[in-house]
Amino acid sequence: VEKGNHSNGQEFILLGFPGNQYLQISLSVVFTTTYILTIAGNVAIIALVMVYPHLQMPMYFFLSNLSFLEIWYTTACVPKAITIFLGKSRTIPFVSCILQMYFIFALGCTEFFLLTAMAYDRYLAICYPLRYSTIMSTTRSAQLALGSWVSGFLILSLPISLISNMSFCGSNVINHFYCSTDSLVILSCSDTSAFQLAALTIAIIVILGSFLITVVSYICIISTIVRIPSAQGRQKAFSTCSAHLIVVIMWYGSNIFLYVRYSTENSMEINKIVNTLSIIITPLLNPFIYTLRNKEVKKAFWKAFSGT
Repeated sequence: VEKGNHSNGQEFILLGFPGNQYLQISLSVVFTTTYILTIAGNVAIIALVMVYPHLQMPMYFFLSNLSFLEIWYTTACVPKAITIFLGKSRTIPFVSCILQMYFIFALGCTEFFLLTAMAYDRYLAICYPLRYSTIMSTTRSAQLALGSWVSGFLILSLPISLISNMSFCGSNVINHFYCSTDSLVILSCSDTSAFQLAALTIAIIVILGSFLITVVSYICIISTIVRIPSAQGRQKAFSTCSAHLIVVIMWYGSNIFLYVRYSTENSMEINKIVNTLSIIITPLLNPFIYTLRNKEVKKAFWKAFSGT
C-alpha cells in the first residue's frame, strides 16, 4: 500500500469486489450487459417521447429527463467499474476521483428532485384534473425540470469543495468500485467533521425533504383515488402513477439506507451491494417499469416496433 500525500495529483486504487478471477469476469459480464440495456432502454424512452405527439406532455417530458439522467448516472460509474473487474486499470487520479464523485452524487440529487417534480405532476393530474393543463403548462414543467438539474449540481458544490481540500496521507486504497464519499472520509487524515456535517445536512434536505413532499403528494393522490365511484376510474387513475411509485420506492429505499445513517468501514461491503442496486439495477429497470406499467408508452413502443 502506497503512503504519502495523495491530494496532489496522485492516484487512488479501487478494489471493487473481492473474489477470484471467475467472479471478476462474471461481474464484468453482468455490469456490461446491464449497462448496454440501460443505455438502450433509456434512449428508447427519450426517442419515443420525442417522436410521438401523444407523449409530448409534462408527465413524459419529466420521464425523458429522468431517462437522460440515468444514461449519464450509470456512465459516470459503470465503465470504470468494468475495467476494474477485468483487471485492466484499478487506479484513478485524484482529480478524476473527485469529478466522478461529483457527477454521481450531483446526478443522484437531481434524480431526487425530478422524482419529486413527477410526484407533484401526478398530484395535479389526479387531484385537480380540470386545472391541470393550466397549472402544469409547458413553461412550468420546463422550469421544474431545469430547477431540478441546477439544484442537483449546485447543492453538491460545498461538500465536494470540502472533500477536495482534504489530505490523504495514509492508504490510497478505496474499498469500492467507484469513488464514494464514505471511502474517502475513511482514508482522509484531515478533520472531516465539516464535510460530514455538510453531507448529513444535504442528505436530510435532499433525501428526506423530497421524500416527505412525495409522500404527502401520494397521500393526496390515494385519498382522491379512493373517492372515485367507479372501479374502472380508480384503476385508470392509479395506473398513471403506479410506475412512478415503484421507482420511488426502489430509489428512496436504497438511498435512505446508504446515506441517512452513520457509515463505518465495517459496512463498506454492504454499501457496495446496495450501491449496485441504486447505480446499476434501478437505472436498468426504470425504462422497463415505465414501459410495462404505462399504456401510452407501451402503445408507442409497439407502434415503433411494428413500424406502423
